Amino acid sequence: MKPFLKILPLFLLFFYPFVKAQKTPDSVLIKKARLEIYDNPDNTIKIGEQLLKKSHDIKTSISLYMLLSTANIAKRNFEESLKYILKAKELSQKTNDSKSQASVLISVAIQYQQMELFNKSLETLNEADQYLAKIPEKTPEKYVETATSYAIRGMIYKSQSNSEIALEKFLISIQNFDKVPLKKTTYANMSVVYYNIGYCYLNLNKIEKAQEAFSQSIDYAQRNHAKSLEAFALKGTAEIHKQKHENQSAVNLLLKAESLCKNTGDLILNEGIYKELADNYLAMGKQNLYQLYNKKYLEMRFKRKQNELKSINQVIDNHNKETSLKSERLKSYYHSIKIGSVLLGIFFISILLFLIIKTRKQNRKFQKEIQQIIRTS
Repeated sequence: MKPFLKILPLFLLFFYPFVKAQKTPDSVLIKKARLEIYDNPDNTIKIGEQLLKKSHDIKTSISLYMLLSTANIAKRNFEESLKYILKAKELSQKTNDSKSQASVLISVAIQYQQMELFNKSLETLNEADQYLAKIPEKTPEKYVETATSYAIRGMIYKSQSNSEIALEKFLISIQNFDKVPLKKTTYANMSVVYYNIGYCYLNLNKIEKAQEAFSQSIDYAQRNHAKSLEAFALKGTAEIHKQKHENQSAVNLLLKAESLCKNTGDLILNEGIYKELADNYLAMGKQNLYQLYNKKYLEMRFKRKQNELKSINQVIDNHNKETSLKSERLKSYYHSIKIGSVLLGIFFISILLFLIIKTRKQNRKFQKEIQQIIRTS
């Protein structure tokens, strides 16, 4: 089975600096919503929507849109997530804050990466690089955004079965996260990156290094009290046990993972856990349990595919709108050039006519003067 990808915790630091800077009376609620994004995304969405209705500050609104986008990714509701992140992008374009613009664009890239629109994700990352270059060197923001950008690129390479290049990107990501002064703000992010590093080593058949990476992923998840992230890392560890034919150990880890993520509603996480449980129970000859979890796996898979189809349709609609807008701008631009050319032509023709008329008048005057001289001579 192809390992599932997950990167939603990387959104955490995108909206965290904005929220922290605002110091509004609602900051406690925002903090609560941010902390519950992994294990209770429905409550995060509820709080975010309430705060958004009364937000009048552009940076706070951007943060809340990103918060809502992330919470919907946690539920694998890509359609809603994309809607919110595009609103954040629209608002960010009205600011001169390079950090805000880079963060939102990277968030959009994450959205496309989650939907496996890899070319679109890379295109957006390249756009974000222009704003990243404007962020001062040796600042936490620079480290965080650089680390995030490399993490996304690593995941794209990993999805394309290029584990060696993916590892290079992930390790650079970890190096940058390590440079952030407030380490607690990077725990969730590092848990995600180490989880993906574990799968890269697993794909390269480096079992011991994979085990070490998954253990680090669990450690960072526990430090951040992120149950869903711990569940992902446990699933990765269970795959190592399955490869070693230690099926009961794998099942024990998977059942713990299932318990940890019961409130998240993460379709991909549940799908992966159910698939692994079904495989292990089949290997153990427990047909009833295999059928039970295989059915759950197929249900989750169907639901995820339906959500992805809706999201892809929205991406297509959004792309068509952007193309239409660009087309209208081009039409307006060429229309302006056309009008300008006509006006310029009229201007030059008017000058030319004026000169012609003036020259003719002067010629007539000279002719009269010449005739008068001839008559008088």
